[in-house]
Amino acid sequence: MIYEMQSCPGFDRGLDGAIPAQCVVRTSRIAIPPCVCVCVCCAPASPGRRKRPGYNMGIDLRAGGRSKRKQRDAPRSQDPYLQLLVRLYAFLARRTGAPFNAVVWKRLCMSRTNRPPISLSRLLRYYDDSKRKEGRIAVVIGKVLDDERKLRVPPNIRLCALQISDTARARIEAAGGQVMTLDQLALVAPRGENTILIRGRLHQRRCYKHFVGVTGREHVRPYTLSKGRKFERARGRRKSRGFKV
Repeated sequence: MIYEMQSCPGFDRGLDGAIPAQCVVRTSRIAIPPCVCVCVCCAPASPGRRKRPGYNMGIDLRAGGRSKRKQRDAPRSQDPYLQLLVRLYAFLARRTGAPFNAVVWKRLCMSRTNRPPISLSRLLRYYDDSKRKEGRIAVVIGKVLDDERKLRVPPNIRLCALQISDTARARIEAAGGQVMTLDQLALVAPRGENTILIRGRLHQRRCYKHFVGVTGREHVRPYTLSKGRKFERARGRRKSRGFKV
């Protein structure tokens, strides 16, 4: 190997850090490939350094076009208990191959809007007497809330939830039921056997009332500035002002 003094390509581009005149370039005696410059101006940027202007990174496109993973593999939340559950069910999904563990892991990584709460009355609508008599465990990856309209709580409830309100837990346990956490469920049913996955209604939020094709009706809720004295009062908006649309 010999060393020659040649002009630095980085100096021609006018980059910061280029030496004023020349830099040392390593070449080969046998075959002269494109010169590999070892000066500061042409060195690849380290992770801590600022990106050089005009430097763009590309990705390889395989046959079929651009294919990128779009679902989460970790939650955005910084809750350490949630992160431990994600690690636990990612391990179970990988080592057991059970679809139940894969679904639980996927739902644990979702945002809070995609993990809607469910009331106790709606939970018991899906978790009926036949499933309770079989001893199946209702699994909710979300929060379970109490419903005062539900006057009687059946005795043989086995529930596993990510979160549950204090009143809902007290009512279930007072009736002789059982409430467990997801890490306790991993010990009882590591492959998700004898369980039933339940989740709340995603389109229950008020914002979905404005979206066409979600409520199942032709008319959706309009966006209005206000409902006070000076708004939504003119003709076309109420029958007392000529007509109402």
